[in-house]
Amino acid sequence: MSETLRLFILAGEPSGDRIAADLVARLRRLIELKLTGIGGDELAGQGLQSLYPMSDLAVMGVTDVLLNLPRLLWRLEQTARTILDSQPDVVVLVDAQDFSKLLARRLRKRGYRGTLILYVAPSVWARNPERAAGIRPLFDAVLAVLPFEPEVMETLGGPPTYYVGHPALGERLETASAREEGPLILLPGSREGELRRHLPVLKSIVARLAEVPGVTEFVMPTLPRLRQRLEAATADWPVPVRVLDRRNKRQFLYAQALGAICVSGTVTLELALARVPMTVIYALDGHQARIYERLGRPPVSLPNIILGRDVVPELVAADLTPETVAQAALSLLADKKARQDQIDAFGELADLMEAGRPPHEKQDPAERVLAVWRNQREAIG
Repeated sequence: MSETLRLFILAGEPSGDRIAADLVARLRRLIELKLTGIGGDELAGQGLQSLYPMSDLAVMGVTDVLLNLPRLLWRLEQTARTILDSQPDVVVLVDAQDFSKLLARRLRKRGYRGTLILYVAPSVWARNPERAAGIRPLFDAVLAVLPFEPEVMETLGGPPTYYVGHPALGERLETASAREEGPLILLPGSREGELRRHLPVLKSIVARLAEVPGVTEFVMPTLPRLRQRLEAATADWPVPVRVLDRRNKRQFLYAQALGAICVSGTVTLELALARVPMTVIYALDGHQARIYERLGRPPVSLPNIILGRDVVPELVAADLTPETVAQAALSLLADKKARQDQIDAFGELADLMEAGRPPHEKQDPAERVLAVWRNQREAIG
C-alpha cells in the first residue's frame, strides 16, 4: 500500500502562497497527499479548498492589524480547532510570522503531537534575535529561503534550519546586457495598506517617467483578485497602465522589461533572478517607521540583504514623496551602466541562491519535509 501524507498547509499572503504551492507540487511527485489548509490562487491551483480566504490574514502594520484584530483572532482559533480535530501528520506554516507563531503555540499547548514546520525563517538577523530561541520549542524544523539563515538560526539557538532555496529560482533568466528600451514594471504591493500608500505615489510620477525615451509602456502585474481593482484605480492616471494577471507570461514580460519600480518584498528577489533592474520603494506606516529608525535604517530589499551590499536603490520612509521616487527611477533609467551593474550583481546572487553556503547547501524542500516527518515518527515509535 502506498504511503499517504496528511498535510495541513497555511499561507498568509501571496508570496507565501506561491512557496506553499511549489512545496505541494514537489510533495505530490514523492508521496500520496491528502491536502487541507488556507491559501490563495496558487494553492487553489494545486487543488486546495481553502478553509477561509487567505486575504483575511494578509495585513501588515499596526494600523491594519488593529483594524482587523477581531477577525484575526477568530481565524486563529478556527485554524487551531481544525488542525486539532483533523490531526494531520504534518503542519507547514508558510511565513505569516506572527500568526504562525501564535498558532504553533496554541497547537503545542493543546497537545498537537504531529510534525510542525515553519517555512520561511523569521528575520532574526534584522531585529529581535531572541525570537530564534523563542520558537525552538514550537517547530520541529525551519525551512529557510535565504542562504545565510541556517547559520544565523544555529548561532542564535533556533530550531534546526535547512536552506531550501526559493521558487523564484524558477524565474531565473540569463539576461546578459541592459536593454535600451522596454516596458517599465510597476509593483505597488498586494496588501491593502501597501496599495493605499503606494498607488498615489506612482500615479504622481508616471507622466514624467513616460518621457524617458526607452520606456515603451507601463505594466502592472498583479494577482487575479486585485486585477479589477487596479484597473479601476489606474483608469484616470495620466498615461495608460496595462494591468495583467502576473501568473501569465511573467517571464516574457521580465525578459522584455527596461526596469521596475517595486515595493520591498519577495518580488525584489523574483525581479533580481530575472535580472530586471529596479528601484525599491516602501512607504512606512507610523509604527513601521519607528521600528525602522530604531534599527538604524537597515537594508530592506532581498538583493541587498543577501549580497551584503547596496546593489539596488532603496527609498524607505513614512513620508515617501513622489519627487524622491521620480528622481531615483529617472536616474536609473537614464544610466545604462547602473542598470548593467545591477544585472551583473543579480547573476552573482542567482549563483549563490542555487548553491547555498557551505555547510548549508540547498536541499529540496519536499524531501526535507518528509525526512523531518519520518524521523519524528520513528523517534516516537
